[in-house]
Amino acid sequence: MLFLQAGGLGGVAQFLPLAMILVVFYFFMIRPQMKRQKEQTSFAESLEKGKEVVTSSGIIGKINKIEGQVVTLEVANNTYIRVTKGSISKEMTEAFLTTKA
Repeated sequence: MLFLQAGGLGGVAQFLPLAMILVVFYFFMIRPQMKRQKEQTSFAESLEKGKEVVTSSGIIGKINKIEGQVVTLEVANNTYIRVTKGSISKEMTEAFLTTKA
């Protein structure tokens, strides 16, 4: 009778380390990634004409036109490129320019 009770507890104890690993994985990997994704989505929705931005490939340009998910950037005088909203990684700011220089 004592062995049956210990055997039942042993089965739960075997899965306890796996459950702990999953909890740690969630809090250190999945949750921060979901937060970053939410921030990136809200940033992409806040884009407007005239903002100076950087694409994920490092191209710096000023937003000239937004048509749905396609953004037209002016990268030089009368030189335009079309990129998707998702490829714009951040806004250019004075703080960004001074820390990278």
